[in-house]
Amino acid sequence: MIDKISAAILGFVQGLTEFLPVSSSGHLVVFAEFLSAEKPPIAFDLMLHLGTLVPILWVYRADILAVLRGMFTDPKGEQARLAWLIVLGSIPTAILGIGFEDVFERLFHTPRVVGITFFITGTFLFATKYIKDGGRGVAEITIKDALIIGLIQGLAITPGISRSGSTIAIALFLGLKRDVAAKYSFLLSIPAIVGAFIFKFDELVIDQDSIGSLGIGFVVSALSGLVALKILLKLVNSGDFSKFSYYLWTIAVLAIFFL
Repeated sequence: MIDKISAAILGFVQGLTEFLPVSSSGHLVVFAEFLSAEKPPIAFDLMLHLGTLVPILWVYRADILAVLRGMFTDPKGEQARLAWLIVLGSIPTAILGIGFEDVFERLFHTPRVVGITFFITGTFLFATKYIKDGGRGVAEITIKDALIIGLIQGLAITPGISRSGSTIAIALFLGLKRDVAAKYSFLLSIPAIVGAFIFKFDELVIDQDSIGSLGIGFVVSALSGLVALKILLKLVNSGDFSKFSYYLWTIAVLAIFFL
């Protein structure tokens, strides 16, 4: 298991890059190459991702409770419908995540190829600059919308493709309001994160020597993730979401030509 200082650093980076639309997995590939570092143990990786679930549960706690209540008190209401749309959107994510994760990681796990996917993500984000705020709310999300957004979330297993950036961007292209696009994106991420944790739970090995590093990574990723999530939501709602494209294009050039 990695030492506590490295755990804190990796937890901080994971929290920031998980929510800011810059691809945490892509940064892992680039920095591992740049620093000649080994990939963190699977147990540590799982705890970091579990830590990034905490900010979503906290920021969207009222929405989550409303959805859960609606499922039982008003099965035909808007909140229950949103729950079913989250389930539908999770289907293509699960199919791609379970069936093709190893394929995507093998195909796209080199710095130069990740540089290309960084460039694609940056271009996708830049295009949102020209989208007017859509008028469609939660009630107007269709089954087609849910499946498309879920498909994009599944494709974001590719290093360099940001999950938050790609799903929010495609939701904006589909005409959803900015706050609705962000809310649906992050509510949709909950079953994806929990599902990935359960799917790899048998690889989670915790012993007395590693529990300190795991705890530090979890806490730091949760705290830095909370800050990053609030920054992202502010930028999405203000229409400044596209500014991340310049950073992504810069790191894409570095990855393609210098690594």
